[in-house]
Amino acid sequence: MNRCLPAASPDPPSSPDASSVPFLIGRLTRGVGGFTTVVAIALAIGWGGFGFGSKSADANERPNIVWIMSEDNSKHYLRHFDPDGAPAPNIEALAGRGITFDRAFSNSPVCSVARSTLISCCYAPRVGIQYHRRSKLANLSGEIQMFPAYLRDAGYYTTNHRKEDYNLVKSPDPWDDSSGRASWKNRPEPDMPFFHVETHTDSHESRLHFSAEEMRQPTETAPDSVRLQPYYPDTPTFRYTRARYHDRIGIIDRIVGKTVEDLRAAGKLDETFIFYFGDHGGVLPGSKGYAGEAGLHVPLVVYVPPKFAHLVDRPLGSRTDGFVEFVDFGATALRLAGVEVPVGIDGRPFLGPGVDRQAVDARDETVGYADRFDEKYDLVRTLRQGKWKYARNFEAFLPDGLQNNYRYKMLAFAQWRRMFEAGKLNDVQSQFFRAKPVETLYDLEADPHETKNLAGDPRHAERLERMRGRLTQRLKGWPDLSFFPEAVLVERALDDPIGFGKRQAERIGKLIDTANLALLPADEAIEPIRRALGDDDPWVRYWAVIASTCRRDPPTTLRSAVERLADDEEPLVSARVAEFVALRGEGSRIEPRELLYDSIARATRETEALQMLNTAVLFDDFTDGRFEIDVARIRFGFEPKPNSEVTRRTDYFSDRH
Repeated sequence: MNRCLPAASPDPPSSPDASSVPFLIGRLTRGVGGFTTVVAIALAIGWGGFGFGSKSADANERPNIVWIMSEDNSKHYLRHFDPDGAPAPNIEALAGRGITFDRAFSNSPVCSVARSTLISCCYAPRVGIQYHRRSKLANLSGEIQMFPAYLRDAGYYTTNHRKEDYNLVKSPDPWDDSSGRASWKNRPEPDMPFFHVETHTDSHESRLHFSAEEMRQPTETAPDSVRLQPYYPDTPTFRYTRARYHDRIGIIDRIVGKTVEDLRAAGKLDETFIFYFGDHGGVLPGSKGYAGEAGLHVPLVVYVPPKFAHLVDRPLGSRTDGFVEFVDFGATALRLAGVEVPVGIDGRPFLGPGVDRQAVDARDETVGYADRFDEKYDLVRTLRQGKWKYARNFEAFLPDGLQNNYRYKMLAFAQWRRMFEAGKLNDVQSQFFRAKPVETLYDLEADPHETKNLAGDPRHAERLERMRGRLTQRLKGWPDLSFFPEAVLVERALDDPIGFGKRQAERIGKLIDTANLALLPADEAIEPIRRALGDDDPWVRYWAVIASTCRRDPPTTLRSAVERLADDEEPLVSARVAEFVALRGEGSRIEPRELLYDSIARATRETEALQMLNTAVLFDDFTDGRFEIDVARIRFGFEPKPNSEVTRRTDYFSDRH
């Protein structure tokens, strides 16, 4: 397995500058007996190390910062951001005394990846934290710390209540307390500044896993009053689901109000920045776990405390269309606290001393990524610039509606699929269950729900080419580790993902170029694909097969070149050949199921087999019964763990038949 990858050699470790003022004060505070030590040092040095100058004479001159996260809700479910959303008077009141960011994005549409992006301030595919659920934690501690560690070293009391869900090895001491008991109220000194995070599950996807019996319970929001997205069928189940979710937003709003009152009662509201935002998009069908705007575009309101209004160059109650991403949030907290933003992260502050308001307002670009969600694989990358959204579907033949057991617990989700299978959906409602275009382009002002793909419109050809090139530049610049299969990363990369990416950058660039052969006109693509199919690098061959499958009309000569890889030494390559034969190889002598069974039997680890089982689900559910999978024929070259993603897949086949 993965014989063509060189052994990893670790890069020299780095750490926060131990001579910096914030680092020394934080360590002295914990070792000398309280925050009074900080005051003494600050008086001696003028507190210049915190960016507030000599006028900041005590700990009380640094703002507190509170993050309130509601799970699984995009901006579309709050009236403050969307006229079809629910009222949220407490959040709206925060906005009246703060700033509304109308263009805030989570980068990833699922919790562990979004939270890992937040805590690291790094794009997940660059540092190996892009898979939900992780097979192995990525180790970034040699180069990057979880950003609360820098606040803690600077003398902040850092708390997290309670959810972490990180895909990376936890760096030393990011939190004073991360538990169900964690609270800013527990800090050892009353004047100690604090950074506090709280996550609320009342809007989580699981809150919509109600039964048909429970649907008899009335909702506060009238189902007839809600407006459904155009890609949903208008059924009582969908209306009830959206109405019930509006009720959940009301609960979140009351929680926000309670947090504000707690700060007010403690006399801390006037000196505390409050960030309210969703931890990613969601949560009705087709949003959480998918890289559309419904999965990525989150609400963000920042309350600006009167005592520290001078740190923010914006009028209270204002709104901005400047783009901000989750990689930026930690950098912004550090800047507001007067702590130096570390080198090596991807984020840029959007509030705080020295932040140019006009430059933030001019930001107009964000990227999104979708990889594995539980047992379901895909590889999607998105680029948004202003009102334009470009998406590159690197495995375009995989429908979004491919089975994910957890998603389909929702009654509306299951009903959506049943109606598709029964032929009861229109074209827009059916898109979710069909193969995707290799690339899409949407004008979000005219088409906010991404239903009209303009990628084939000659009037937008120049924009399409420009955005395609920009996304490719971004992916190569990271570089994007996902162009190696997850099994390779688990074996070779995740002990040092940043170093691995640097060493493999040129190779990753070649893999991206090979994948993009799917975009070329047929007469330009045939020879490059043929050469790639014969490459010595197995992962070039892997992407050449995928690019061939993404082409809906591969020439006969290309088919024979792909089929010669049926016995490839890498079982993941041969599994991709099985995919090609099932979808594009009409008349082939190869039986794709037999080839897939054989490839799975050669798998030596769960991540390798799981990716092949993704293909098995595609065969079973989306080939009109031609390649139904017999679970009794599935054998592995290892013993799957109980209750793993692999067993979820095999259980699904058993239940399906």
